[in-house]
Amino acid sequence: MLDVRHISAGYGAVAVLHDLSFSIGEGQAVAILGANGAGKTTLLKTICGLLRASAGAIEFEGAGLARLATYEIARHGGVMVPEGRQILGPLTVAENLRLGHLAAAGRGGVVHEDMEQVFALFPILAERRNQIAGQLSGGQQQMLAIGRALMGRPRLLLLDEPSLGLGPAIVAQVFDTLRRVHKSGLTMLLVEQNAKRALDATDYAYVIERGRIVHQGPSQQLQSDPVVIEHYLGQIAHE
Repeated sequence: MLDVRHISAGYGAVAVLHDLSFSIGEGQAVAILGANGAGKTTLLKTICGLLRASAGAIEFEGAGLARLATYEIARHGGVMVPEGRQILGPLTVAENLRLGHLAAAGRGGVVHEDMEQVFALFPILAERRNQIAGQLSGGQQQMLAIGRALMGRPRLLLLDEPSLGLGPAIVAQVFDTLRRVHKSGLTMLLVEQNAKRALDATDYAYVIERGRIVHQGPSQQLQSDPVVIEHYLGQIAHE
């Protein structure tokens, strides 16, 4: 479904990604692991068109993404849940969700039916549908950000640090929902510092260091990999 081939990218003269390649098959959930500054968010931004690669190619379902704007990639089905949620605070929960449906243009779907599916995943959003989004808790805002992305009927859901700033109970709820969504057949690319949660929720994982893939394998296998345990699981092994 997604093929990333030998891409390099960065910010001005600062190179962040270096000759990076990986792929995601349809229906697969893939995690990208790495420390702060490893290039994880830069990778997602490059895939989504927020940042242009200086070299290499990215194809989504056979179509090249290099010349497409971010909104065009979203309308092709590549929809991102950004780091920090970036909901529209002055609007209501329902208004945020309706705006998310714009990405589904040309790919079907009825707004109220898709919204009811989101409410089934996140019942608290149904209760707060008329509430100003900026008044929600951090966890509820993260649920809204995911729900807004799902309203775009994604073929590929990209998530950037969905656990950031959330308490353990909310993190568990968010990842339980992501597992349910994946089991329904949705393809996912997950960038996440909480390696244990990421590996539990995905099929395959890549480890990035300094803009390069240095380790990879089935997620279940990596949970017992000494390298991953030492660098990414040790600090949360007690959870």
